[in-house]
Amino acid sequence: MDRPGPILWVRYVYGRRLPDRYREWVLYDATSRTWLLRFALRICFEALPWLAIAFVLLVTLTPLPVPAVLGALMLSLFLGLFFTMTSADELAEVRLGKHGFPRGTGKAARAARGGSGGWP
Repeated sequence: MDRPGPILWVRYVYGRRLPDRYREWVLYDATSRTWLLRFALRICFEALPWLAIAFVLLVTLTPLPVPAVLGALMLSLFLGLFFTMTSADELAEVRLGKHGFPRGTGKAARAARGGSGGWP
């Protein structure tokens, strides 16, 4: 199974389609035993640039103390993760669909593995 390199992986994280030779890896990514953890880590990676920009802007343009800014940003990351994780099944299906898999492939593969398709 070919795994994408760092540049392709970053593009994948931000929603781009990988070349066809990575289809098996995409299916693994969306259906492995650790798929939900992988999904959460991708969300955190996506949020990092925005959190860094927000940190710089809030620290330089407002009189807020750094701990308050960090707390607010951590809370925003937590809320973003919470709301995104509630749709993880559907978002994984969309990602699989972009790579040519029929709708329901991820849920069926996770169910066949013995999981419910949701939390491990």
